Amino acid sequence: MAQAGLNQSALARRIGVDRSTVSQLLAAQETRLPNAQVVGECASALGVSADWLLGLTELPELAADLVAAAISMTAAPRALVDEQIFTWHQEAAGYKIRHVPAGLPDMLKTPDFLRWEYAPELGRTTEQAIGASEDRLNWMRSAKSDFEIAIPLHEMSSFARGEGYYHGLPAQLRLQQIDRILALHRQLYPAVRITLFDARRLYSAPITVFGPLLAVIYLGRNYLAFRDPDRIAALTTHFNQLVREADVPDHDIPAHLMLLREKIT
Repeated sequence: MAQAGLNQSALARRIGVDRSTVSQLLAAQETRLPNAQVVGECASALGVSADWLLGLTELPELAADLVAAAISMTAAPRALVDEQIFTWHQEAAGYKIRHVPAGLPDMLKTPDFLRWEYAPELGRTTEQAIGASEDRLNWMRSAKSDFEIAIPLHEMSSFARGEGYYHGLPAQLRLQQIDRILALHRQLYPAVRITLFDARRLYSAPITVFGPLLAVIYLGRNYLAFRDPDRIAALTTHFNQLVREADVPDHDIPAHLMLLREKIT
């Protein structure tokens, strides 16, 4: 009542009862509980949850406010210069970051690959985007976080063959890209680990789990971000299953990439 700026009379008027009813509810010696309608009216007038008024929870916030704080939707620009995702990475510095990308991870791509991929849409800003990608990679090298990346097996195969999304990507660029991943794997392993999973057996949407702080699902135009512990734990468990059941575990990545490379040549 004090936080809402209401006294007993004002609260009584707000909820449509006599002042004596409010006084009886507040009396320390009283054991009488209000009916459901009075509880609901009080909760609405005071801006708190009915469960908190009844002592059933320690969280006074309304359910809608709790949901709004736990789940948010953020724009996901079709570009590499994405300050939001970088802010989340910085926030999770020191924690393991688990990532299922929508394609190949941008931070692992060659500049020529990025020009082929983004130039039709970004135009002149492509070079800025490439610079931002390099900044992200440099930050990843210096950060104290471990990165675990799980990629669908068919994504790497489609890339190597230049099929589907990668149709029209010249063979030379595909060879350079595989060499780039091999080089980064040598430089960054085991701080950065890559596994390949069979999406026909165990599917995953594009997700990123930033330690215990945040879990994000990539929708295309938006990120759906969760901060409540239960959902973060559920997505962490899902990711860990992808890694446990991976067809190509992290230590086999170099050999697998070399096989794909031979098929291109």
